[in-house]
Amino acid sequence: MPISEKFAIITGSSTGIGLELARCCVHEGFDILVAADEPEIERAASELRAEGGGGQVEAVLADLSTTDGVDRLYSAAKGRPVDILMANAGRGLGRAFLDQEFEKARAVIDTNITGTVYLIHRIGNDMRRRNSARILITGSIAGFTPGSFQAVYNGSKAFLNSFSFALREELRGSEVTVTCLMPGATETEFFKRADMMDTKVGTEEKDDAAKVARAGFDAMMRGEGDIVTGLKNKIQSSVANVTPAGALAKQHRNMAEPGTAKR
Repeated sequence: MPISEKFAIITGSSTGIGLELARCCVHEGFDILVAADEPEIERAASELRAEGGGGQVEAVLADLSTTDGVDRLYSAAKGRPVDILMANAGRGLGRAFLDQEFEKARAVIDTNITGTVYLIHRIGNDMRRRNSARILITGSIAGFTPGSFQAVYNGSKAFLNSFSFALREELRGSEVTVTCLMPGATETEFFKRADMMDTKVGTEEKDDAAKVARAGFDAMMRGEGDIVTGLKNKIQSSVANVTPAGALAKQHRNMAEPGTAKR
């Protein structure tokens, strides 16, 4: 298969929103490099190749919570200019903070924040030198709310939301755009992996990952600064901006505390 003129890197792309973002890129004719910290990334790559669409698909198994893992992904690009970076890799973790194992809480921070920032710093500098590229950061409407029983996760998404807006402003006047995708609860493996299947938010109906990804992809291609997907989530994010933090934390408890699952 011939090499495309367009090249994208998508992290956290073995399942869920990341896989659907990769699918958007392939269908638009991009060559892609997909990455995740689990062997399923090879299955995802095979699935994307089988679907066709014109782009080459390569995969790398890398732990993006570490600088070594990010360096491994960067090296796998083999110096090829990156037209699109989709920084989607993330971890969730439910239950009360003091009941969590610290290493698991740290893994959320290292993946969602440290690894993401390091990856964007490495590839973003290359993009700025070329003065041409697009970055999509997967934040969340969770970043608008103090996340009782998801305290570290929501805090990490608050960081990413803020970071994306700041980076976009710093790059204003260049041809490098930054878009923050802020979905609500989405039908992925997230809640199972975060040990939240006994919670209301873990068991209620969620948004479709393919629709979320397509909305984010389209917003990025238009050069928009952010997109909250879904009408319910747009309303929720607007309300969060005018609601006291204490009230938001209490509301979140009703969604995420263990034992709140619908009976």
